[in-house]
Amino acid sequence: MLWTDQERATLEQALDRLAHGGRLPAPAPSADLGLAAAIDRELAGLNVILRVYGLGSPGRYAAIDGPIFANGTLFFADSVKVAIDTARAASDAPPETLAAGMRLALALLDANDATAAMRFEPLDQRENAGARAAAAHIDWSAYRYALLIVPGVGPEDSATMLSPRGKLHLLLAAQRYREGLAPFILVSGSAVHPRGTRFIEAVEMRQALIARYGIPADRIILEPYARHTTTNLRNATRRMVALGIPIDRPALIVTDAEQSAYIESPVFADRNRAELGYLPGTIGRRLSVYDLEFRPSRLSLRQDPRDPLDP
Repeated sequence: MLWTDQERATLEQALDRLAHGGRLPAPAPSADLGLAAAIDRELAGLNVILRVYGLGSPGRYAAIDGPIFANGTLFFADSVKVAIDTARAASDAPPETLAAGMRLALALLDANDATAAMRFEPLDQRENAGARAAAAHIDWSAYRYALLIVPGVGPEDSATMLSPRGKLHLLLAAQRYREGLAPFILVSGSAVHPRGTRFIEAVEMRQALIARYGIPADRIILEPYARHTTTNLRNATRRMVALGIPIDRPALIVTDAEQSAYIESPVFADRNRAELGYLPGTIGRRLSVYDLEFRPSRLSLRQDPRDPLDP
């Protein structure tokens, strides 16, 4: 079910011929990838799931990703067998078809509880419904920033809900909110550190902002998917667009001094280019060691199927 490089190249050539012959629909005006390139990325994502969860290959983030059971053990082999049985029970598509590969990929993800990417859906009709309603009535010109972005910094033990750095982030964000710099606080972070933790950074930060600092719930935006600083910023942009918050206005990243310096560094820009394929936005002026301006980019709307837990 894996797509070889040759098969992907053959498909890309066939799509190019169809496109040149006018037999494919035109891409959406907002599309930043051609159809052939976009489909190739989807196939690459399918291959990632099959290799990591079906064959035990290391994932992009091996320290926090991958199968529940170690490759080479009987438990791993049995989990793959059951996933194959599940895919066959769900679909009678022949093994060489794309439909069968997709069924198996979904079964492998489910077998390993790797379903974080849809755990909170429909997020903006539930947890973020209040913020969405409030955003429709905001006078954006009354604020210096569209929102405050608070990245998560997870603890490294499974018993701790919020790390000391995470608590500092919340204090700083609450202060900036009360100063009237922005109408919303966006908290970003999934259940990441340590692997297997039951605490979701964004959820814990949201609860602490309400309980500790009395921030209104409808002024807190939950972004519970990001697992890295790169996707903290990327996913923040996605929530802005989904909730009707203008991205032509700057946001303010509020974090500890070390993470803030990292976000401003060329190393972080290079990591975005390598892992996402683009910069999620432009880093602007520094207001303090804790505060960094950020202008979102619409490129952040491009999903990455190669990272199935945070696409």
